[in-house]
Amino acid sequence: MTMGSKIQQAKAARRKQVRAALAAISPEQRKADSARICARLREQPVWKNARFVLMFAPLPTEPDLWPLLLEAISSGKRVALPRFIRDIGEYAPFLIQDVGRDLVSGQLGIREPGAHCPPLVPPTADLILVPGVAFDLTGHRLGRGKGFYDRLLKSIRGPKCGVAFDQQVVREVPAEPHDVRLDYLLTPTRWVKF
Repeated sequence: MTMGSKIQQAKAARRKQVRAALAAISPEQRKADSARICARLREQPVWKNARFVLMFAPLPTEPDLWPLLLEAISSGKRVALPRFIRDIGEYAPFLIQDVGRDLVSGQLGIREPGAHCPPLVPPTADLILVPGVAFDLTGHRLGRGKGFYDRLLKSIRGPKCGVAFDQQVVREVPAEPHDVRLDYLLTPTRWVKF
């Protein structure tokens, strides 16, 4: 067995373990923890001072930062979300200004900017909020396994912050050279700078 296949097996096992922990979180706890994550992020200077923010539309098992997205737009921050570009099979950041007008149901039913939204050019943000399956306390992130988000993160400059429930923080995330390291980790109970 090659080193690469061992890492892939370790990643698959870690995903299975964390997904089971996430499935055990009640909807009420998920909502309360998402509110705590939003409150903790509001306190951070990197959020307060950010003029350009790349956020994400959460899946049902991910922390819900939607209230912060709405606040960011209303306070004058420029906000981008990833959009899947089918022609190249990649995600890219696009600006939104009006949630009701600018968002459509995209890849896997995830909300994303519509075709009329302009790209984030240059691809730079003051803060990049990053979803994932698992995170460790050395800045490693485990995604869903297709590499889409790692490729997006490599294409955009700016501090990257993993956003997670506490159940997603593990002792170690198996990492490969192409995996993008994070600058921060945000959970309901922690703000970690790497």
